[in-house]
Amino acid sequence: MKYGIYYAYWEHEWAADYIPYIKKAAGLGFDFLEIACTPVNGYSKQQLTDIRNAAKDNGIFLTAGHGPNASQNLASADPAVAANAKAFFTQLLKNLEILDIHTIGGGIYSYWPVDYSKPIDKPGDWARSVANVREIGRVAADCGIDYCLEILNRFEGYLLNTAEEGAAFVQEVGVPSVKLLLDTFHMNIEEDSMGGAIRQAKGILGHVHTGECNRRVPGKGRMPWQEIGEALRDIGYDGTVCMEPFVRMGGTVGSDIKIWRDMSRGASIEELDRDAAEAVAFERRVFEGR
Repeated sequence: MKYGIYYAYWEHEWAADYIPYIKKAAGLGFDFLEIACTPVNGYSKQQLTDIRNAAKDNGIFLTAGHGPNASQNLASADPAVAANAKAFFTQLLKNLEILDIHTIGGGIYSYWPVDYSKPIDKPGDWARSVANVREIGRVAADCGIDYCLEILNRFEGYLLNTAEEGAAFVQEVGVPSVKLLLDTFHMNIEEDSMGGAIRQAKGILGHVHTGECNRRVPGKGRMPWQEIGEALRDIGYDGTVCMEPFVRMGGTVGSDIKIWRDMSRGASIEELDRDAAEAVAFERRVFEGR
């Protein structure tokens, strides 16, 4: 397995200068850095090339995450919104190819966060999303990218809440580049069994997000990491594992993730760095059965 971290552990906004975080992640012992797609379609080819080269020069690679806004909703009943979403993801995937990114994950089959003040049509949205994800999944395949659908808890999404639902969706899409992303934070809310959910994703698991129940770094809470690691080994998973801790209040990230208290307990940047380095060492040890 390869181990990474999401840049927003340190950052307050969904758009950032990623090059300093590339250097930081490499220095802390990570194999890759996950970036947000929010600013990517606004980058010039030179900016994309500079970011790709920074990763290469620091001996790591990049993955990407995205929470589509309402105008990028592939499940929308509005044909104009769906068309805009397909155009957005087509451009995004081509830009990710320039970045030498081979994995994108997130709620990239619907939108996030969901506006629950509006009526929910899960069957209709499911059918529309399957059709449009099938189309975009083929674009992803052409770009050499795994298009990984993140299973979200009920408070953040309604279309795919469990690994079982995700597996059914992926089977219906029927495009090999379309896979699942399982996130321990969301699984803790929705799944009856962490190990069982991982085993349901055998053969279609393309990416994993890790974090404690309260979104701190792995190893600082009560998540059943031994069970999770054993299940990953049982299914022969050798892909990417990205820790996605959110511990800092403030900015758009803190507001959207609902961080209403300082989960870092007043940690300095140096202390955050130390926690991240200890957490990735912990993951390597537990997930690989060392």
